[in-house]
Amino acid sequence: MVQLKQQTYGAYIQDCYGVDGEGELTDFMARKGGDLILGGRLNLSELARGYGAPLEVVYTPQITAQVTRMGAWAEQARLRSEYPGRFLYAYATKANFAAEAVQTALRAGAHYETSAAADVIIAHSLFRQGQLPDDRLICCNGSKEPNYIDAIRGLRLDGCEGVVPVLDDLDELEALIDTPLPLRFGVRERAAGNRDGRHPGNDRFGLSIDEIEAVAARLAGTRHELAVYHAMIGSQVEDEAHFLATLRDSVLGYCRLRRLVPSLRYFNFGGGIPTTGYRLGFRFDYAGFLTRLMATIRETCAAYDVPAPDLIGEFGRYTVATHSVYLLEVGATKPGQPGQPDWYLVNGSMMVSLPDSILVEGQEFVILPLSGWDRPVKPVRLAGRRTCDSDDVYPRPGCAPLMLPDSGAGLILAICGVGAYQQMISGRGGAHHCLSPEPGRVIVSEEDGRLVSRYVPQQDQVTIMRLLGYQPQPVPAPLIFDRPAREPMPFRAAAGPARRRISLRQPRLLRQVATGD
Repeated sequence: MVQLKQQTYGAYIQDCYGVDGEGELTDFMARKGGDLILGGRLNLSELARGYGAPLEVVYTPQITAQVTRMGAWAEQARLRSEYPGRFLYAYATKANFAAEAVQTALRAGAHYETSAAADVIIAHSLFRQGQLPDDRLICCNGSKEPNYIDAIRGLRLDGCEGVVPVLDDLDELEALIDTPLPLRFGVRERAAGNRDGRHPGNDRFGLSIDEIEAVAARLAGTRHELAVYHAMIGSQVEDEAHFLATLRDSVLGYCRLRRLVPSLRYFNFGGGIPTTGYRLGFRFDYAGFLTRLMATIRETCAAYDVPAPDLIGEFGRYTVATHSVYLLEVGATKPGQPGQPDWYLVNGSMMVSLPDSILVEGQEFVILPLSGWDRPVKPVRLAGRRTCDSDDVYPRPGCAPLMLPDSGAGLILAICGVGAYQQMISGRGGAHHCLSPEPGRVIVSEEDGRLVSRYVPQQDQVTIMRLLGYQPQPVPAPLIFDRPAREPMPFRAAAGPARRRISLRQPRLLRQVATGD
């Protein structure tokens, strides 16, 4: 009897998603010469060989690529639909507040969207430093506590004309209306948040139609003006037809208000644009969606005999999800119960690294092995070794297992799509669940066409214990993981009989880690 050869992981990926074991896997990840390449240039496999795992890799040129691509799609849509207004790309900073993410988005031309006082304080600092240009809008969304109101007022009084408080409650208008310099206000339409019944959490945001008309009446005759109409329907909205149908009613609301308020000039269709970072094989017609949205707005405005507005899109997940990758190593395997997949126990914590997997129902991540593509594929589940928590697993119970090579211990996994929210929810610094330390971090950016990098060592136990109120021992015992944290871990060249150790900070190494330079 002839025994059939078991399918390899590479063949499985090709059968399921139509991508070869070599070449483009997604719009941000490729495989070349057996190595995984992020953003077409950064060799993740080489970084793992030099630094080990766990490791966070931050590649900021991917943010620039996201902003640039969306701008190109919007311009294509504007020409196709003959749309007369402008398109403004705003970065929703709550997705990732890290300086390298925010500053890269601004350099790429993004406007700024805030949701709390802390965002405005950061924006104020960047404005004073000249990193947030005068021509950028700062759309201030969300419910506004007194410190948020004070931060908005302070930014405006410091000379920033681009700050736009988007009203979430009538009390906010009364708290800001006595600002001595003129403000441009926005209103958020409450109905858009849960018009379809799919996003009950959004129901608390925004104003009713009667409240919006009250804002317009209150601002009439003041030094201020109403400039922005904001509609937000949800996050990671993948159903294009549903997206457009839900926004259509908001466009009608804009047109009715524009007939009463000549200063109204922006329609902010909010966030919701999906990212490709969460599922292999994901497709979304970005240019087609924008073309149909612009055509709908142009035609509706013509029917109401009002000018077509400038459009604002708020992009959070889309901007930053794919610029960061976690590299986690399988430290041990454990057989599953009879009829159940085996466990791959990773040297880390899924709860700390991927909090959205617990908080967001059905949240997925693209997870790719750095090696073993020629090995047989098998169903597995991941679990964190650095906690004793039954919830520290991925995929979640009830979801299908992952299909990965049968390599077992030593296999390093690239977990993609972690650049948005994951780190902000779990926090940076501080003490995490089960005192799991943050991994070392390699941050790669681009300067004058060249990749430059810096290394942040793994978090140490002494710092964690001090935060919790413990006094460190005279000779503190280090956490024993795969290797001691050190600055920086030497990097091994990939080829040649005598492998030389080169620091990542040296330009020569960047030529090895980067491809296509």
